[in-house]
Amino acid sequence: MFTGIIEAVGRVTALDLKGGDARLAVRCPGLDLSGAHVGDSLAVNGVCLTAVALAADEFSADVSRETLARTTLGGLVPGSAVNLERALTLGTPLGGHLVAGHVDGLGRIVSRAGDGRSVRMTVELPAGLARYVASKGSVCMDGVSLTVNEVEEARFGVNVVPHTLEATTLGARRPGDRVNVEVDLLARYVERLLSTGGELTLQRLEEYGFAQRH
Repeated sequence: MFTGIIEAVGRVTALDLKGGDARLAVRCPGLDLSGAHVGDSLAVNGVCLTAVALAADEFSADVSRETLARTTLGGLVPGSAVNLERALTLGTPLGGHLVAGHVDGLGRIVSRAGDGRSVRMTVELPAGLARYVASKGSVCMDGVSLTVNEVEEARFGVNVVPHTLEATTLGARRPGDRVNVEVDLLARYVERLLSTGGELTLQRLEEYGFAQRH
């Protein structure tokens, strides 16, 4: 699990295709890997990957055929900038929201405009994914936790503050760019609850751990 609070921006040093999948290498001098081990999870542009090799300021991870097809990782080249986050621990401040690192689909930035010192972006989603996004809810875009400003059909808007523009790759994103999108976990679980039939009541939410009586 992750929080959507980016810790560092790294640079791809290699993306080697291997029988349909790939081995990704990322140099990340700004990310503390001193306590990391082979087998640990790392989020790269919002995609949860498993470290298979570690050095002082670089790591490698295997990327499956499925991930290459369904995320932007397949389009990375040496020199590409990527958002990085280590998996959260019990002592990690949850400054964003709970992020699984399982990308739901690709969004496309359709507009970008200045708003004071911030930037407002409008993102278009595949029709089947848009229903999970709600105004004032959370969304993860290229690994960055953001608050949804508004929703209109298959598009949603976000405001990216100056710090996020400087500390992540979102500052370089322009209309036409594709981004990895993960919707809020709660939206998916609520849909699953409803799909099993019956009424969504406080009792059912308590049974599944989403609510607690005081």
